[in-house]
Amino acid sequence: MPEKTLSSPIIADILGISKSNVSNWAVKNQITPSFTVGEIGHYPLSQLILMKGFEFLVSDQWHRDERTAKPKKEFTSAELFAGAGGLALGLERAGFKHVFLNEIDKSACQTLRHNRPNWNVIEGDVSFQDFSKFQNKVDLLSGGFPCQAFSYAGKKMGFEDVRGTLFFEFARAVRDIQPKVLLAENVKGLKAHDKGRTLKTIMNVISELGYFLVEPEILKAIFYRVPQKRERLILVAVRKDIWKDGCFEFPSKFPGIFTLRDALKAGQLYNSDVSDSDGQKYPKKKSQIMKHVPQGGYWRDLPIKLQKEYMLKSFHLGGGKTGMARRLSWDEPSLTLTCAPAQKQTERCHPDETRPLTVNEYARIQTFPDEWEFQGSVSQIYKQIGNAVPVNLGYAIGRSIFKMLYQLS
Repeated sequence: MPEKTLSSPIIADILGISKSNVSNWAVKNQITPSFTVGEIGHYPLSQLILMKGFEFLVSDQWHRDERTAKPKKEFTSAELFAGAGGLALGLERAGFKHVFLNEIDKSACQTLRHNRPNWNVIEGDVSFQDFSKFQNKVDLLSGGFPCQAFSYAGKKMGFEDVRGTLFFEFARAVRDIQPKVLLAENVKGLKAHDKGRTLKTIMNVISELGYFLVEPEILKAIFYRVPQKRERLILVAVRKDIWKDGCFEFPSKFPGIFTLRDALKAGQLYNSDVSDSDGQKYPKKKSQIMKHVPQGGYWRDLPIKLQKEYMLKSFHLGGGKTGMARRLSWDEPSLTLTCAPAQKQTERCHPDETRPLTVNEYARIQTFPDEWEFQGSVSQIYKQIGNAVPVNLGYAIGRSIFKMLYQLS
């Protein structure tokens, strides 16, 4: 039986380094590839698992957590900025019963109601919602508030200083509902935004509201059964009157990495190949250029003449612009999905066919179940899926929070 290996692109994803640096890293750590296909080295798993960062591949912690994560009682949740239900679905799988979900986008609300008629979907601007009626009825309040610019006109950088932002509305809901636990997710760039002052303000507000914030972490979705290189900043806070040191741990990593093939073909994630569906199309001229991009490649892999034709003035500017004219690879996790797979800055081209990913392919990469039916136009559906929290990531986080609540109850 041939020895198990990991490809250089997967190693790059695990370590958070560029593909081009993997060979240098391997030489430094005295690891040689078992074999090479084209420019991609495949390194022996038996050597990798002895190194820091790869231990999870042979750990049974995920499965031990899974065996002990069966709901033993009922906990409630509520969500702001719910979108098309990625996080809500994950939390539901983890055992939470939703008291309400608030969302302003009409199509996203239609998606939620269509798939879960029993969910209490409150459609409308969060600024005009009265949350006081839910006081002490919610164990977990979650939400991925849009990261608006923060004003530091105030001196304390507290609750009043964030007025006018959507985080203020999240904080207002916390104040009025008084949930036991808060879960907030955002882009990883929030951690460093404005030299860390934005996150510091958020932390101050959370403390001011009476909650202890666990040290925020950036979670890579690839570690949680998601075939996508998505990274999100996760904030978990517990009401100070019930907080106990060490009561919360971020989810353990799944012992394996899933790729685009796992998302679109029958296997461990889905029991059938992805079904046909609607999707955007490339204009004829763009399609003629994109067909020359190899699997896993981007604009720099085009002949020089086509590079100049496609990039125009950008050809002479600095920077890699690695998202442009990008074709995905079967054997890597997908790039982070955006709201428009045919947009020039962020193409997400099918690995074999010269076309953008379809909406069903998008949904699978975000680990939505096949039976989840999105409502609205094709462009609205792309937006709903592209903005969602991957369902499996939401489940992993929800499972950890559920375990904590059970221990604290």
